[in-house]
Amino acid sequence: MTQDMLLTMIVLGFVIFLFVSEWVRVDVVGIMMMVLLPLMGLVTPYEAFSGLSSNAVVSIIAVIIIGAGLDKTGVMNKVASPIIKLAGNNEKRIITLISGTVGIISSMMQNIGAAALFLPAAQRIAKRTGVPVSRILMPMGFCAIIGGTITLVGASPTILLNDLMVLNGQKLKPFGLFTQTPIGICLLATAIIYFSFFGKYVLPAREGQAEKGISDLLMEAYRGLESVFELEVPEDFGKAKTLEELAIRERFLVTVVGIYSNKRKYKTLVPRSSDTIQGGDVIAVVGAKKNVELLTRELNLVLKPQLEVFAEDLARTNAGLAETIVSPRSELIGKTLSEVKFKELFGVNPVALFKGNKIFYAGLTNIRLSMGDTLLLFGPWEKFHILKNRPQPRPLSFASPLEGEILKPQKAKWAVFWLALALFQIIFFKVRLSVALMSGALGMILTGVLTVDEAYQSVDWMTVFLLGGLIPLGIAFEKTGTASFIAHKILEVIGKPSPIVLLTVVAVLTSFFTLVISNVGATVLLVPLCMNMAVMAGADPRMAALVVALSASNTFVLPTHQVNALIMRPGGYRTVDYAKAGSIMTVLFLVVELSVLYFFYGIQ
Repeated sequence: MTQDMLLTMIVLGFVIFLFVSEWVRVDVVGIMMMVLLPLMGLVTPYEAFSGLSSNAVVSIIAVIIIGAGLDKTGVMNKVASPIIKLAGNNEKRIITLISGTVGIISSMMQNIGAAALFLPAAQRIAKRTGVPVSRILMPMGFCAIIGGTITLVGASPTILLNDLMVLNGQKLKPFGLFTQTPIGICLLATAIIYFSFFGKYVLPAREGQAEKGISDLLMEAYRGLESVFELEVPEDFGKAKTLEELAIRERFLVTVVGIYSNKRKYKTLVPRSSDTIQGGDVIAVVGAKKNVELLTRELNLVLKPQLEVFAEDLARTNAGLAETIVSPRSELIGKTLSEVKFKELFGVNPVALFKGNKIFYAGLTNIRLSMGDTLLLFGPWEKFHILKNRPQPRPLSFASPLEGEILKPQKAKWAVFWLALALFQIIFFKVRLSVALMSGALGMILTGVLTVDEAYQSVDWMTVFLLGGLIPLGIAFEKTGTASFIAHKILEVIGKPSPIVLLTVVAVLTSFFTLVISNVGATVLLVPLCMNMAVMAGADPRMAALVVALSASNTFVLPTHQVNALIMRPGGYRTVDYAKAGSIMTVLFLVVELSVLYFFYGIQ
């Protein structure tokens, strides 16, 4: 073992530690690699930053922009609507149609986007048909992940693949857009069949809070939640008091969402606990009517028959309730709403918090948030759309449909045209993936499907810098001979296996790694290693690389994948539910993947 090999393995161990411990964000790990590797002499400065301009990173940026364009024009909603109508009340048909559609859509856009698109629709179907939502969301989420294996542009690991296939300084022949499609289709079909016939045995169908979404729970305990009432403070109210002193939320389960100061002629739609009310002021509140009436009696306020001062600001067409979920990698995780100055930052009011199996109506601003917590917010639709369109990773994901969204249905044909043109270039003219996809993204901007600012905002820059930093680590892994060294050691243990046995080892190894570190990280680390193992065993290194990229999507046992985290709270899932359904899915994934390679691709 050389000194460079030792240094590379130390860096590798350090990266895995950072991924598992989450000491810093994953994109910071990528930036650290761009700095550390050239300082240690393991790669050149040019190689250290080559990842940011790589075919893989540019392709991912373009795919995200194209997906945002399809969403902005309502194309994805048009796809979803007929599927929902066809599903009817049959549980198997609902699972098949929703999961299958999400899987296909996920083959052409980011899987988290495909899952988020169908989440509200799936919840509505569950309520309407009486099918437990837990029987729908996990199949949908798993199929969104698997859908990324259908095409080369379906998931970050496969987009990254061609750039990583470098052996002894030589680039190997790249894979085409549909090279892996037979494997992906078989995997998707297997998942649908598995959940359609065995879902009732492996998926929970709980009664009570874990089964119901926050909207159901809140509406039971907080009837009339969507009603906005206007209350006038009489002149003989006495001295001014703060909202904290009045404890309106704690005493009456009513949220103050607006204050008009008659003295200062000032209006706020995001009142803070330190704001005061006094005689002559007008407040707007959200809550059950009986609670509001109790509030008016206790504090001697006047309940107006309709909105007057806040008639325009809080009209149903301009403001309302939104159900949101704390996203994976959200900046809110581990913090309280008061620490991040939530109201000032986003301009909306927290009404309730669903954490674990408890609903909190009071003291919300002092509770530390975790991934998957659900916040019910009230505010102007405009503020919600600004929040929804924030750059990735977004602090909150929306689990309920927003009103007032400005779509561009007149641009739908252009959006479809630019997607088709990008795919046409890849399939028929063998244009480089990044160039073809970026031409489609550029076309959407030039024809007004998206503004350039909306395109920038849609990109998950965390993923971009993660990839940009891990690619040079892969270069160092190969360049220093570390991949070859580790490959030799593994082969000394397993001997000289047949190609299909070797690919089985590769698939299992990748499936394990992708549970503890990101799928992108697992791909970057294992592709050079497994290609070297294949060469030494007399197998095709390209197929070893392909198995790594596909197996990086075999992540179902834990809710660590973004899609699994997204559906966890709305589905009422616990970690044991993922372990139960996901362990079988993991085995099926490996069996089907290797069987197709054996019978369809001729790997013996």
